[in-house]
Amino acid sequence: MIRRRVVVSGTVQGVFFRDTCRRTAEAQGVAGWVRNVPDGTVEAVFEGDPESVDRLVEWAHQGPPAAVVDAVSVTAEEPQGLSGFDVR
Repeated sequence: MIRRRVVVSGTVQGVFFRDTCRRTAEAQGVAGWVRNVPDGTVEAVFEGDPESVDRLVEWAHQGPPAAVVDAVSVTAEEPQGLSGFDVR
């Protein structure tokens, strides 16, 4: 089990980034959460098996079709045993 925190910048709010992220995470069996941040970025935490989490991190580099991702910051963290995936 691994955990990654990602912060995505660009045109990532108002383009269904959070909902698409939730659906993608659930399809991959990844737990965590995603939220809009007041500075215009999207922050997410992905927790699960390394292969599935890596797929979500890779997905975050492009996001849904309407998103324009300029940068993605990825930080490794200690897993906390999350279950389910929430949109905050």
